[in-house]
Amino acid sequence: MKQSRSSGFPRPCFLRAGAATLLTLLLLSGCAVPLTPITADENRARAEDLLARHTAGQEPVARPIDLYEAMARAIKYNLDYRVEVMTHALRSSELEMKRYEMLPRAVAGLNWSSRSNDSGGSSRSLLTGKQSLESSTSSERSVLDVDLNLSWDVLDFGLSYVRARQAGNEVLIAEEHKRKALVRIIEDVRTAYWRAVSAQRMLGRVMMLQLATEDALRLARQQADGATTAPLAPLSYQREILSIRRDAQGLMRDLVTAKQQLAALMNLPPETEYELVLPERDIERAPLTMGAADMLKLAIANRPELREVAYQLRNNDWETTASKLRALPSLKLVLGVNWNSNDYLYNQAWLNAGAQASWSLMNVFRLPADLRRVDAQGALLDQRALALTTAVGVQVYVARARYEMRREELQTAGDIYRVQRAIMAQIDAGYEVGKLSRQTLIREQLNNVVSEIRYDVALADLQNAFANLYSSMGVDIVDGQVSSNDSVDALAARLRGVWRENEMVLTTKAAQ
Repeated sequence: MKQSRSSGFPRPCFLRAGAATLLTLLLLSGCAVPLTPITADENRARAEDLLARHTAGQEPVARPIDLYEAMARAIKYNLDYRVEVMTHALRSSELEMKRYEMLPRAVAGLNWSSRSNDSGGSSRSLLTGKQSLESSTSSERSVLDVDLNLSWDVLDFGLSYVRARQAGNEVLIAEEHKRKALVRIIEDVRTAYWRAVSAQRMLGRVMMLQLATEDALRLARQQADGATTAPLAPLSYQREILSIRRDAQGLMRDLVTAKQQLAALMNLPPETEYELVLPERDIERAPLTMGAADMLKLAIANRPELREVAYQLRNNDWETTASKLRALPSLKLVLGVNWNSNDYLYNQAWLNAGAQASWSLMNVFRLPADLRRVDAQGALLDQRALALTTAVGVQVYVARARYEMRREELQTAGDIYRVQRAIMAQIDAGYEVGKLSRQTLIREQLNNVVSEIRYDVALADLQNAFANLYSSMGVDIVDGQVSSNDSVDALAARLRGVWRENEMVLTTKAAQ
């Protein structure tokens, strides 16, 4: 007689359990996520791709660029602005998805099953405990079940509608971000353009005078070393020349990079050589005739930051509605069409309808806390709007004061420049007849260049202050007809008209 097996799992069951455990461990180890750093070759390829694409598809520079073409190129090609445009497009796509969430859910099902034998069944009498029917089946071995169900949850529809309205406000917030980015870019373009104009106009003259200055300084040093004159005179002359040259260098230091900054704003390739249209210097800006109170009202109504907070407050109001909806019972309606391939069925195709109601009581209990949270968020947004109102008011008044100050500075710089030109004419005449030395001529030429640079810088500062007025009030610098898909020439023409019209509003419209 064989001995009985030892207690525990039978060997085949133990082997199967071990194999299953091993397979599970292998699957878990296969699910580990490896770290795969980008290789050096991939980084080089990525860098080449980015460098090839970041300035691709741009209209070439075929002529000197004026201010409005520079603005047009910034609107069309500036990558920071493109990011805001793409963000707006993304928010619009999200809004479209939210609208689909309000529609009833349509679910089509296809279920096929098969088995190796018949699924049979029998029944037992509850009274006698005996089998009451022979074993039988009511299903084929292979069955195909097809259904199409439409379901609509009333509560989900309400919440989806609220989320869609909030997504619509997010689209409008993205539009305000676009406006803010565009105002900032155009303000930077105006500043860089006028500084680049000054650099282009003066750089050549400054370089030539540098050589003449070196000659004058060398002669003065020789006079001081040779004691042909009193030592104090040539030393004082050197000090004066070096002081004037230092002023010229300090002014040019802020101008020489303006052209590269302007190229970056227009997204031109760094190696692009281009020229600027040199406008006349006799540009004058009229004093502001729009009152400070009117400008402040315009700013509060139009500034992108305040509009963004207004849309956020609107979304917060919708959040109150969403909190109340979540506390309501849910009613789900279902309508379906079904077909089954089982020949044992008397009706293989049928319609079904149903309704289901449910109520999450926890949402009822949490409603007061939800409403307090929404109220706190609304109070925070309202306080932020008040803080922004104060900040915007300060910016408007500062922008007005800066504009008027820059107008006076330009007037003073222009007067000095005109006086210096008259002095230069006298110096040239005296030098021609031999009454004045070359050293005196070079000194006054340096003074003339410095006064000219100061005049250009004052003009650039005034243009910057004028652009700052627009940004402080949130005035649209483009109208609804302007599109980045237009050509550079078309954009420039539209911008020229819009800026001239807005300038007339600021400087000729009397306060109402």
